[in-house]
Amino acid sequence: MASVRQIARRIRSVENTAKITKAMSMIAASKLRRTQDSATRGRAYAGSMAQMVSNVMSQGDDENGSQPLAEEREVKSVGLILITPDRGLTGGLNSNILRASGDFIGEQSVPVKVVAYGKKGRDYSRRNGIEIINEFIGFGDRPSSADTEPVSNAMMNCFENGDVDSVFVSYAKFVNTTSQRPVVDQLVPVIPVDLGTSNTGGYIFEPDANAVLSQLLPRYFQSIVHQAILEANASEQSARMVAMNQATDNANAMVDDLTLVMNKLRQESITKELLDIVGGVSAVES
Repeated sequence: MASVRQIARRIRSVENTAKITKAMSMIAASKLRRTQDSATRGRAYAGSMAQMVSNVMSQGDDENGSQPLAEEREVKSVGLILITPDRGLTGGLNSNILRASGDFIGEQSVPVKVVAYGKKGRDYSRRNGIEIINEFIGFGDRPSSADTEPVSNAMMNCFENGDVDSVFVSYAKFVNTTSQRPVVDQLVPVIPVDLGTSNTGGYIFEPDANAVLSQLLPRYFQSIVHQAILEANASEQSARMVAMNQATDNANAMVDDLTLVMNKLRQESITKELLDIVGGVSAVES
């Protein structure tokens, strides 16, 4: 059985770990508000962009076939933008994203090519022998649209060149502080959202709908990828905050249990010493 000194050393070690996890939780909490606000504000822009694309495509059906990002063709390979954190300590977030991505890849009957955003997705793709088109790591929790534009451009170029015939994005959608939902959404070919007859706007195009779509669809693609990265950042910070809070609580509970064990050992040691003293006195007296 461990000695009192060994248990005391272990208590100090666990207390130091609790201090680290508490600090990490506070850092994640400070970042969460900013990333959550960015993700929430971005949803309105992404939704407006989707509505605009749907309105324009609904009035330019004859022209849509000439748009590379709206072209439907036989699927011989699939592109996947895999968005994951660079680091761990996020509870089950990373495993949930990779499990959803792995299930999606397993369901495909054609090869899947990946653009990896984040170290965890890159390492997962390497371990499983998945072809990586490009990788992007180390962008932190404040990526700008200029930072995320190369991510979308890498996959857009592959689609336009015929290297992939459809594109999906996999990320963790931020629901609330305690819930992050892994999703896999299709990006291209762009499928217009059904807005209903009451929501279709009337546009006058200059020079024509095709020219408008040629500028609008790439920007739409970039905005959806950027929004997915913002959602993933908010999910990462919230998952890390919750995981580190739980780790701190577990460490404190372990300290309490170890302290109880240590006190019992001290009490047994003191009792044994007292018995030895009493026995020695009795022996002398007799």
